[in-house]
Amino acid sequence: MNFSITTKPILVQDVIDKVVNRNAGAITTFIGTVRELTHGRKTMHLVYEAYEPMAVKKLKQIGFEITEKWKNSEVAITHRIGKLEITDIAVVIAVSTPHREDAYKANKYAIERIKEIVPIWKKEHWEDGEEWIGNQKGTIPYPSGKPEMEE
Repeated sequence: MNFSITTKPILVQDVIDKVVNRNAGAITTFIGTVRELTHGRKTMHLVYEAYEPMAVKKLKQIGFEITEKWKNSEVAITHRIGKLEITDIAVVIAVSTPHREDAYKANKYAIERIKEIVPIWKKEHWEDGEEWIGNQKGTIPYPSGKPEMEE
């Protein structure tokens, strides 16, 4: 499977290996990491949660969209959940295509779509408080308690 949610540290090369293709002239990777400062606030750590069955389904959808839009492309996405420390890898996206420009565009498309449609939330723990944040564009809210999702 090229699309997964994991609680374990992500091995970047494992994700890349899933898209290696003899006809690919380019493989791009996006590695999302936990940063220390966000809008001037010091982050201590993050906790990611996901509605896993739907999250994997949406990651597959993104992969399908990419292969439709950029012919002869292959996509692999792994997102980590659980407690992540500063510099930990939260997400790895690998895309292979025959030409580099398509690989760059498809990879950027993947991360933007993840933020739009995949039910993954993070709880930011700062020096002075904490807050649950829906997907980063705010289209999938995380209410108090458990996530609510429509299928």
